Amino acid sequence: MERRLSIPVRRLFVAVWPPAALVDQLRALERPVRSGLRWTTPDQWHITLRFVGSVDDTAEAQLRDALTGAAAGAGSADASAGPRLRALGNAVWVLPVTGLDSLAQIVQQATGDIGRPPARRPFRGHVTVARARHSRGLAGLPAGSLSAQWTVDELTLVASDLHRDGARYHVVGRWPLTPTVVT
Repeated sequence: MERRLSIPVRRLFVAVWPPAALVDQLRALERPVRSGLRWTTPDQWHITLRFVGSVDDTAEAQLRDALTGAAAGAGSADASAGPRLRALGNAVWVLPVTGLDSLAQIVQQATGDIGRPPARRPFRGHVTVARARHSRGLAGLPAGSLSAQWTVDELTLVASDLHRDGARYHVVGRWPLTPTVVT
């Protein structure tokens, strides 16, 4: 009988987090209960700059090194959320976030050869607020009137553990965004 060695893997993504004031606004949203609709929770509210996927320890170490390089010289970014929630695709209810395109591009360039290949579509920053099993699950959801501006000053590497009631996220690394110093 052959024994297989299990190589530990983690499902990872690179993200930034909204400020407390925006989290408070999102918490205050009306959340109608509907079959096939799952509202996300405050600990899940983030903006994904790049989904990396499942990687082993070696790839994770390469990813950490790449993020160290990306963060050094990237400088902070000014993000802006709102003004209303809307559908993204057929089954995701989001709050749009702008101002992170350059940072997402820096992260993609630094980490693009690690894990799942980066998406070919343009970056669309957002906070996911709800997921529906079908597109009609989003019909008539409250769009709210939300807005926030904040300075993003760090990248985070996040592990995602999938569970029946939704994903659970754990920050496993942080990198401050520092501008390039010209001498």
